[in-house]
Amino acid sequence: MQTASDRHEYPAHWEADVVLRDGGTARIRPITAEDADRLVSFYEQVSDESKYYRFFAPYPRLSAKDVHRFTHHDFVDRVGLAATIGGEFIATVRYDRIGAAGQPAGAGTSDEAEVAFLVQDAHQGRGVASALLEHIAAVARERGIRRFTAEVLPANTKMIKVFTDAGYTQKRSFEDGVVRLEFDIEPTDRSLAVQRAREQRAEARSVRRLLVPGSVAVVGVGRAPGGVGRSILDHIRDGGFTGRLHAVNRAFEAGRTEIAGVPAHRSVREIDGPVDLAVVAVPAEHVPGVVTECGEHGVQGLVVISAGYAESGPEGRERQRALVRHARAYGMRIIGPNAFGIVNTSPGVRLNASLAPEMPRPGRIGMFAQSGAIGIALLSRLHRRGGGVTGTTGVSTFVSSGNRADVSGNDVLQYWYDDPDTDVALMYLESIGNPRKFTRLARRTAAAKPLVVVQGAGSAPQGHAVRATRLPHATVSALLRQAGVIRVDTITELVDTGLLLARQPLPSGPRVAILGNSESLGVLTYDRCLAEGLRPQPPRDLTTAASAEDFRAALAQALADETSDAVVVTAIPALGEGATEDAALAAALQSAAEAAPGKPVLVVHVELGGLAEALSAAASTGPQAAPGTATPATAPADPATGPGALTASTTAAAPQATPAQPSDAAPPRPAAGPRLIPAYPAAERAVRALAEAVRYGQWRREAADPGKVPEYDDIDERGAAELIRTLLARGQGLTLGPEETCELLGRYGVHVRRALPAPTPDTAVEAARSLGYPVALKATAPHLRHRADLGGVRLDLADEEQLRRAYAELTGLFGKPEELRPVVQAMAPRGVDTVVRAVIDPAAGAVLSFGLAGAASQLLDDMAHRLVPVTGREATSMVRSIRTAPLLFGWRGSAPVDTPALEELLLRVSRLVDDHPEVVAVTLEPAVVAPRGVSVLSASVRLAPPPARDDLGPRTLPAY
Repeated sequence: MQTASDRHEYPAHWEADVVLRDGGTARIRPITAEDADRLVSFYEQVSDESKYYRFFAPYPRLSAKDVHRFTHHDFVDRVGLAATIGGEFIATVRYDRIGAAGQPAGAGTSDEAEVAFLVQDAHQGRGVASALLEHIAAVARERGIRRFTAEVLPANTKMIKVFTDAGYTQKRSFEDGVVRLEFDIEPTDRSLAVQRAREQRAEARSVRRLLVPGSVAVVGVGRAPGGVGRSILDHIRDGGFTGRLHAVNRAFEAGRTEIAGVPAHRSVREIDGPVDLAVVAVPAEHVPGVVTECGEHGVQGLVVISAGYAESGPEGRERQRALVRHARAYGMRIIGPNAFGIVNTSPGVRLNASLAPEMPRPGRIGMFAQSGAIGIALLSRLHRRGGGVTGTTGVSTFVSSGNRADVSGNDVLQYWYDDPDTDVALMYLESIGNPRKFTRLARRTAAAKPLVVVQGAGSAPQGHAVRATRLPHATVSALLRQAGVIRVDTITELVDTGLLLARQPLPSGPRVAILGNSESLGVLTYDRCLAEGLRPQPPRDLTTAASAEDFRAALAQALADETSDAVVVTAIPALGEGATEDAALAAALQSAAEAAPGKPVLVVHVELGGLAEALSAAASTGPQAAPGTATPATAPADPATGPGALTASTTAAAPQATPAQPSDAAPPRPAAGPRLIPAYPAAERAVRALAEAVRYGQWRREAADPGKVPEYDDIDERGAAELIRTLLARGQGLTLGPEETCELLGRYGVHVRRALPAPTPDTAVEAARSLGYPVALKATAPHLRHRADLGGVRLDLADEEQLRRAYAELTGLFGKPEELRPVVQAMAPRGVDTVVRAVIDPAAGAVLSFGLAGAASQLLDDMAHRLVPVTGREATSMVRSIRTAPLLFGWRGSAPVDTPALEELLLRVSRLVDDHPEVVAVTLEPAVVAPRGVSVLSASVRLAPPPARDDLGPRTLPAY
C-alpha cells in the first residue's frame, strides 16, 4: 500500500471517460498501488515488440521493483495514468519530473518531465495514446510542468506520430540511435484544432455506431403482440431494416428459434455473430444484467427505452448514474434511458428502432429531441408538412434521447456536421447541459449547414454532474444566435423554418417582393415583413381574376428583378376553382421558380388545400404510395391549424435515394431536380421563416470573416500575471480594493479615474484640491452606488463652497458619512453612461456584456453579450446591437460619442479575462463615453483560482 508520505491525496478529478477514435469509450484514471495485479496482467498481454519499443531492450516481464515503481506515485513529480475497459488496463502513460541533466527533480526546481507510453497491441490504432497524451499534459500543467521530453526508437513510428501529430511546438533531435522529442505542453491554436478535430471524428463515429448498425438485438420482446419490446421489434422489421435482427427474452421457452419471423434467443450471449446495437426494453431492475450480457458479447451501443431512472426521483437518478458507469466500463455508449428511440431512413439502413409505428418519410432533415412527446409531435408534423406541402422533404435521422444520460445533442451535432445525408438540423432542447461546448459545435456546424433550435427553459439534465449555467435564459439564447443558431420559439416555427431551408436557397439580403391575387393578404404580408425587420416592396396585386399564366409571368419578373432577394406569393381561391386550377397554378409557379434558382420563393395560401398538394405533385421526385393506400400527402389539412397539424396516423412511403452532398458544401441548396416551393397557411408563418433565413444568411456571410482579436503594445500580460499571483496568495478568492483594481486594469490599458475617500468635509476639500476643480461628490454605499436617480451624486462642484454645501446636503438626506462612504472624483467629460461587465460562467465560460447605464436599460434587459475572446468585428456589432444604441450616435441632435474608443475598451477587458482565467468578474460602471474618449469612473474586479480543467483541457465525456 502507498503511505501518506508516498503520495498526495488521490486526485479524483483526473478520472474521465473518453471517446476513442473508433467511437468506443474508455476510462482514464490515476494508477495506484492497488493496481499491481492489473498492471502485471496488462503487461503480459503486450507483445514483445511493444515491450522492446518501451524499454529499448527485451523485457519479457516486470520485476517486483518495476511493479512498485509503476504503481506508487506522489501525483506531483511522478504520475501514472491508465486507460481501462471493463476495469482492465489497455494502455498506460507516466511522467517523471526531471532536471536539466535528466535526473529526478522536485516541483520547486524544474518544470520539465519525461513521458512514456505503453499500449496493448489489440488496442493500438484506436487513438488511446492520443487521448492519454491530452490528459497527462493537462495533469502536468496543473502540477507546474510546462515541457515534456520523450525518447523513442526510430522504428517506433506509431509513437513518434502520436507526438508529432499532437500540435504542440516541438524540437526533434537524433543521437545514440534514439529520437529525442521536446515539446511545450501549453495549448496552441494548432494543438486545440487537432484536439477538436479528433473529438469531432470520435464522437461522430460513436453516434454512427448507434445509427448505422449492421445488426440489432431487441431485448425484452414479448411472446404476444403488444408491449414496448415487441412493438419496437415489429417497427424495425416492418421498416425494412437492412441488417440482421434478433429478438431476446429470457422467458422464451427452450428450443424456440423465432418469433414474428425474427430469430429468437434467451440471451444476447446466445446470438451467433456480432451485435452492433441493443435496444433495451425491460424493467429497470433487469437492465444491469442486460448491460453485462451486452458488454461481454461486444455490443457497441445501447438504446435504453426502459423508464424508472432520473425522471422518477433520487433513487432513479442514482440508478441512471450506475447505468452509465456500467455501460462505459464496456466501452458502450447509451441513448436514453427513457428514450423514444432512433430512426435512420437511409436506404442502406432503414432503421426504425423507435416507438413510432411507421418509418418517417426519407429526406434531408436531421431531428433531435430530448422529449419523447415532442419527438412524436416533430415527426408527425414534419410528415404532414413534408408530404402535403413541400413534396418529399423528410427525415434523414431522428434521435429522441430521453433522459440524455450519455449521448446528447452535442454528440448528434458532431455526427450531423459531416453527414452527407443531412442538409438541415432541427433540435428541441429542454436544456443545454454544456453551453460552452454547444456554442462551439453549433458555430462550426452552422457554418456548413443550418441549425434550427427550440430551446426550453428547463433545468440541467436529470442525473448529470455537469456544471449548470448561472446565465439567464435570454443571455444563453443570445449567445446561441451569435454562434449561428437559428433560435425559434415553437415547434411550428421549427418545422416552418426547417422546410424553407431544406428546399430553397438562402436569400442574399432582406429585400422582399410580394405578389398575389389578394390585395389585403398582400398588405398583411407587407406589414409582417416590416415587423420582422425585412425590406418589402409594395405588394403587386394581380387581382382575383389572375390566371395561372399571370402568376407565372409576375413571379418570373420578380425573380429577375435585381432589387429583390426573395419572393412571397399570396394566393386565395376564386369561386368555383378546383383541383385542375390548383395544379395549373402550382405548375406555373414551379416553372417560373426553376428558371431563376438563386432566390427563395414562398407561397402563402388561404383555404387553398389543393394548392399545397399540387405544389408537391408538381415537383415531387419522391416515391408514390402503393395503390389503395392513403398517404398524408393527399390527406386534407386541418382547417384550424393548417398543414402543420398533428395527425393521428401516418403512412410511410417507400425509400428514395437522395444524392449525397459533400460535407463541406455550402448548404442548404435545393438538390438536383425540380425545386419544391414551401407553402404556408398564414402570412406571419411564412414571413417569420423567411426572416430567420435572411438573418442566417447574413450570419453566414459575416462568419466567413469573423475578424481578429487585436494586439495592443501597451498590454503588460506578464506583469498582470505576477500581480494576480501575488494577490491570490492571500486567499482562495477575493474582491480587489480600489488601488489594486486600478493597478490590474492599468496593466491592460484600462485607466480608472481616481476617487478619493472623503469621510469628513475637510478631507473632501483636500481631495478636491488634489484632483482639481470641478469635482463630483458621490455616495458609494451599496444601496446608493450607481443610483444617481436617488440623489446620491453631486456634479460640477466648482469650488470649496459648493463642495461643502453638497456634502451637508448628502449627509442631511442620507445619514452619517460612515453610512454614505462619500468619495470625491474629478469631473469627466460629459457623455453617455455605459456599463461593461465580464463574468466567468461555470458552463458557458467567459462572457462579455455591454449596455447603457440606468434604470431603463435594466428594466428592459437591454444588454449585449458575446463569448470571450471578442474580435474587433464582434465589438463593433456589440455596441450597435442594443436597442438604446441610437443614444451613442447622435439621437435627437445630441453629439455622437467616441464609439471606436468604447469598442477598444470592450476589447481590452475581453483580453484581460481571456488571458487570465483567475479574473472571474469585472465591472466598469459607469464608463462615460464622450465625443472624444472614454472615462471609467468606477470599477471592480474579483479573482479566484482558475479551474483545474476548462475548454482548453482534454476531451472528456460528462461525469457521473
